[in-house]
Amino acid sequence: MPSKRPSRRRPWGEPHRELDLDRATGGRSTTQRRGEDWTVQKIRASDKAYRCPGCQQEIGPGTAHVVAWAQDGLFGADAALADRRHWHNACWDRAR
Repeated sequence: MPSKRPSRRRPWGEPHRELDLDRATGGRSTTQRRGEDWTVQKIRASDKAYRCPGCQQEIGPGTAHVVAWAQDGLFGADAALADRRHWHNACWDRAR
């Protein structure tokens, strides 16, 4: 039986790194807000500016923030995703 070739990324005998769930899931999580389930995705930076619905202030390009959308919209999941909003991290936390 042929032996396995050592990994080129990890030196032979070195332990595996812990799984970064935030990175593996793309920063997405599910949370409840006002009795509804919401999908929340962390954004490290963006090329565009957005208006935060929490404070009505601009989220500038390159600013870390979250994007949130209801999992069950009145017109279905696709419509809920299309209705997603960009929030400052602190505004989203305060609104929950």
